[in-house]
Amino acid sequence: MRGGRDVNARRAFRDEPFSRPRVRPWPATIRRIGRSARPAGAAAPAAAGPRRGRYDAGAMPRPNLLIFMPDQLRADCVGAFGNPVIKTPNIDALAARGTCFEQAYSQHSVCSPSRVSILTGWYPHVAGHRTLTHLLKPWEPNLFRLLRDAGYHVAWMGQRGDTFAPGGTAESTDFYGFRTNPKFVFQKSPYPPDHRFARTFYHGRRSGATPALDFDEAAVRSAETWLAEGPPEPWVLFLALIFPHPPFEVEDPWYGLHDRAEVPLPVDCDLSRKPAFVRALRAAYGTDRLDEKDWREIVATYYGMIARVDDQLGRVLRAVDRAGALERTATAFFTDHGEYLGDYGLIEKWPAGVDDCLVRNPLILQVPGAPERGRSAQLVELVDLLPTLLELAETEAKHTHFGRSLVPLLSDPDAPHRDAAFSEGGFTADEAHLLERGGFPYDLKASVQHDDPKHVGRVISIRTPDWSYVHRMYDRPELYDRKRDPRERENRAGEPALAGVERGLRERVLDWLLETSDVIPWDPDPRFDPGPPEPD
Repeated sequence: MRGGRDVNARRAFRDEPFSRPRVRPWPATIRRIGRSARPAGAAAPAAAGPRRGRYDAGAMPRPNLLIFMPDQLRADCVGAFGNPVIKTPNIDALAARGTCFEQAYSQHSVCSPSRVSILTGWYPHVAGHRTLTHLLKPWEPNLFRLLRDAGYHVAWMGQRGDTFAPGGTAESTDFYGFRTNPKFVFQKSPYPPDHRFARTFYHGRRSGATPALDFDEAAVRSAETWLAEGPPEPWVLFLALIFPHPPFEVEDPWYGLHDRAEVPLPVDCDLSRKPAFVRALRAAYGTDRLDEKDWREIVATYYGMIARVDDQLGRVLRAVDRAGALERTATAFFTDHGEYLGDYGLIEKWPAGVDDCLVRNPLILQVPGAPERGRSAQLVELVDLLPTLLELAETEAKHTHFGRSLVPLLSDPDAPHRDAAFSEGGFTADEAHLLERGGFPYDLKASVQHDDPKHVGRVISIRTPDWSYVHRMYDRPELYDRKRDPRERENRAGEPALAGVERGLRERVLDWLLETSDVIPWDPDPRFDPGPPEPD
């Protein structure tokens, strides 16, 4: 859906983060609701009863929901998550007003499977949503449809084709598209195809006006226009941006915002005990041609893209404030997955990659009246967003899902939640005909998959407070000590002293697969089909 009024006013870069007035305190009376599904056999978290619930009906109305979702944003590239270099004042201020989830994990490292998982509360394997082209069908449950059915006015700014199959968007949204149309998505690469930067998705400084009227800028201007019109409440405003997804490019002032000498260098390690796809991708893309200066340039440009996203978040929050809706609006900030950004000599992402840099998620929730400056170290999955937002909206899911509401952690960040977080990806060798293909610069990524489908074999990871374990269908397992080795440099799988740890985590993976292998629809079918009617 395109059209409407254009918003052409230029916005200047702002150093000052958005701030809001204090609001009424978190309601003291909370009632438990919902049928938040948990894996079979899992006990309810201790002490979660009184806190698991919605606002007291007399304390606060159902909030509007602002859902702000950048693409391919590493958690360790946000100031609120410990990065001392990057400039993200608006994201950091949002975290200070809400709760920052330090151990949140996506369920897949590729766009579409992750987004579908977030919206359904299903793991990617549950209904086969494991590819870029197996999307949400109109008849499948999803968060936006549930909120719309519960009386929310749902607006999706922008037009992305990586979430809903045909018909699904119309069933789940009241508005979808732009009020201001973009002029482009990314600019053309300035480098020839065989250049080392061309093969690392690097474009550099953008030319033209600031801010450039690309997809993200058009979506943000559309949101500002929509909010100024006074949409009916309660509403859902969803912004699914493109940045900081590569290619790595951004205009000034964000391009030059970070000193190249200050940004960290990527992680490297002995690759002999890493999965085979790491060496195959390094060889295909020729990343060994890059020196430290090159990597710093790529990292700093990625940081600039994130700083632009940060500025756009601040603009949207200011637009909510101008609309007089700030004290009635809860904000969820998260991404679909992360980015290698040079770690292990890799760039972009990989369907069978479940590294911490790909699946750790910078999740922030800010709810009016909830305690501020919350930091939770509890393990969280992105499937938890569905029951969380439904609980805030005082409605229920109508299907079995695997999320657990995060509402208890808003008032008590240390409340028990999960003892493990799972991610998955990849394909079987028999699914080679379903592997992605792409043009430049994704052609090499596709060729590595098709030349040897085992490089993108199915994989499951489990993270506990102490360990990360990765089980691969066609490659060696991985085991990392999360406390001693948070960047996952040293694979300790196979060490005799850790055989019991490895066996126990492998058994947990099997139990998880049994518990989450499918879902039974809640609407029963009649057991006796009467057949066709008798002819007259």
